[in-house]
Amino acid sequence: MGRYLLRRLINHVALVLIAASLTYFLAAISLNPRANFAGRNPPVAASSVTATLNDYNLNPDTPVVVRFAHWANGVAHGDLGRTVTGGEVNDEFGRRVGVSTRLLLIATILGSIGGVLVGAWGAIKQYRASDRVTTLASFFVLAMPVFVIAVTFKLWAIDINDAVGHKVIEYTGEYDPGLTGTGEILASRLQHLLLPSLTLIVIQVALYSRYQRSTMLDVLGSDFLRTARAKGLSRRAALMKHGLRTAVLPVVPLLVYNVVLLFTGATFTEKIFGWHGMGEWLVNSISTNDVNAVAAVGMFTASVVLIAGLLSDVLYAALDPRVRVR
Repeated sequence: MGRYLLRRLINHVALVLIAASLTYFLAAISLNPRANFAGRNPPVAASSVTATLNDYNLNPDTPVVVRFAHWANGVAHGDLGRTVTGGEVNDEFGRRVGVSTRLLLIATILGSIGGVLVGAWGAIKQYRASDRVTTLASFFVLAMPVFVIAVTFKLWAIDINDAVGHKVIEYTGEYDPGLTGTGEILASRLQHLLLPSLTLIVIQVALYSRYQRSTMLDVLGSDFLRTARAKGLSRRAALMKHGLRTAVLPVVPLLVYNVVLLFTGATFTEKIFGWHGMGEWLVNSISTNDVNAVAAVGMFTASVVLIAGLLSDVLYAALDPRVRVR
C-alpha cells in the first residue's frame, strides 16, 4: 500500500512539474503584457514600459527560456512573481484560493453525496415514476448552461425579496462589509453563500447521479449481491453494504477530479454572484496578458490535480482491497 502510494506520488509530482512548465511557456509565448500600455493617455514612454516589464519579468523581448528560468527560480523560493500591475502574485493567489475554497467546499461535499444517493436511488427504482422524474430533472439541468441556472436563481431571489419586503436572500458578494460582530458576519456569509452553492450543487447532483445510476444498475444483477441476500441480509442491507460500495468505485475518480475543474471552472458562478475566486482571476489574467498570474493558476490547478489524484488513489485502495497487493 505504501509503495503503491509512493509510486503514484512520484508520478503525480512529475506531471505537476511538466504541466506547470508548459503552462508558463504557453502563457509567455501567447500573451503580450506590453499591449496593456498601448493607447494610454498620456502615452507611456517605450523605455519606461520596457524597464517596468523587465522589473516584473514580463518583457516579451526577453527570451522565453530566460524568463522561465527567472520565474522557476522564484517559484522554488516561494515567490510567484509580480502581476502586470506590479502587485505580488503571492498575495492575490492566497486571497483567491481562500475565496474559492469557501465557495466550493460545502457545495462539493453536498453535491457529491447528493449525486451518489440520487443516482443509486434511481437505479433501485428503475423505470418507476421517481426514476423517470429524477432522470428528466437531471437531463434538464445538464442541458442548461451554468449562467442560465445562476441567473434564474438570482432572479428568483429578487422576486422573493420583493415579495417579502426586505432582502432575505443575498445574491452579490461574500458578506456585508458594514457588519462588525462575529455572529452577524458569519450569518451574512451563510446568506451570501446560499445561491452560488445551490447553483453548483444542482449541477453536480445532476452530473454524478447519471454516472452513479449506470454503475449501480450494473451491480444490481451481480452474483455477489445475490449471495449476500442468500446469506440472510435484507435487500436494503445488501445494497448499502455491498452494492453501493462497489458501484461507487468507478465514480470516485470523477468525484475527486471534478473538484479541480470547479476551482477554475466556476467562473460564471463567481462572476454572476460577485465572488472573486480563482476562476474569475484566470479569466481576468488572460484578458490583461498577465503571464505570471496565468502561470500561478496553472501551477495551482496542476497541484490540485496531484492532491486529487492521491486522494482518489487512497479512496480506491480503501474501497477496493485488490489495490493493496498491486
